[in-house]
Amino acid sequence: MADNSSPVSGLAERYATALFELAEDDKALAELEADVGRFASMHDQSDDLQSFIRSPIYSAEEQLRGVSAVLEKAEIKGLVANFFQLVAKNRRLFAVPGIITAFRRMMAAHRGETTAEVTSAEPLTDAQVSALKAALKDSLGKDVALDARVDPALIGGLIVKVGSRMIDSSLRTKLSSLKLAMKEVG
Repeated sequence: MADNSSPVSGLAERYATALFELAEDDKALAELEADVGRFASMHDQSDDLQSFIRSPIYSAEEQLRGVSAVLEKAEIKGLVANFFQLVAKNRRLFAVPGIITAFRRMMAAHRGETTAEVTSAEPLTDAQVSALKAALKDSLGKDVALDARVDPALIGGLIVKVGSRMIDSSLRTKLSSLKLAMKEVG
């Protein structure tokens, strides 16, 4: 696992470790992972939620009320709800994306998997996810957990990150390379 020296990444790692260890003690890792996944999906699909989480203008009380409403809508209760409410009370919502990523990495390591961050222009179908997992397993020799994200700006293709390795086959990158090459010719 790469060591990120950013204060936010260190903070996210500490929070994710605390969440993982609390769940490990309660033997509730599968349920916890599902709840964190639901919250992450809501975060990834809502520009408003992303803006709310990143914004420093809200007070701790407003952040707590907002996160509580999101958790209630997602029907997330128990340990995960308490955890994200604590993060809001401590005014650390900006670290939520990093916390989710770090937590998923810990869960994958706990299962003996490696995590691949996959960014696509459109949501991947179940068949595409299965084919990608199989290809990565053949390449890496390990089971792979996918952390899938959607970025329409890619236009097409994928960006796959595993550890410090990255494969960028996105149409956006190919067009940028072509544009650069054409500038050099003329």
